[in-house]
Amino acid sequence: MGTVKRIEAKKNLLVFSIDLGPLAKNVRSGDSVSVSGVCLTVTSKKARVASFDLMKETIRKTSLQFLKAGDHVNLELALRAGSRLGGHFVTGHVDEVAVIEHISQEKNWVALRLGISSTNRKYFVPKGSVTVDGISLTIGMVGKGYAEVYLIPYTLKVTTLGLKKPGDRVNIETDILAKYLFEK
Repeated sequence: MGTVKRIEAKKNLLVFSIDLGPLAKNVRSGDSVSVSGVCLTVTSKKARVASFDLMKETIRKTSLQFLKAGDHVNLELALRAGSRLGGHFVTGHVDEVAVIEHISQEKNWVALRLGISSTNRKYFVPKGSVTVDGISLTIGMVGKGYAEVYLIPYTLKVTTLGLKKPGDRVNIETDILAKYLFEK
């Protein structure tokens, strides 16, 4: 996780400055970094803080529009060719912003119920893949207008999903393979 340090409004864009924590040592200007599931380009970097320019389209289509200084974000570096893939292919192109409708908790287990659009519903299948705020997850259950994902304690500890509450918004990227399968 990283922390939003500053958000500066400029004509037609916002500049986010984010403390990358330990990831900072592996990041240079020009690199792509997933910020809560949104692929962004590092425009400058000073010590542990990197800046990212968010265009109007990115602001309008993602949950990043709701962030403020002090908020936490999920961070992930781009996959290098030849690297081991853990999860599924994720592009960082958000398909929709979902609202967390309900959170169920039991010992060592949490279920997030996400409200999903009818437009993207066809891409949600039980045991399929979905990205929630940049985290590759397996879909557990799908119903009319919702999908559930299940989280282990580790995921709750090292990502922002452990901080979420009902009503919070999350970025959703549906499985790219499902898109190719179901698009006409």
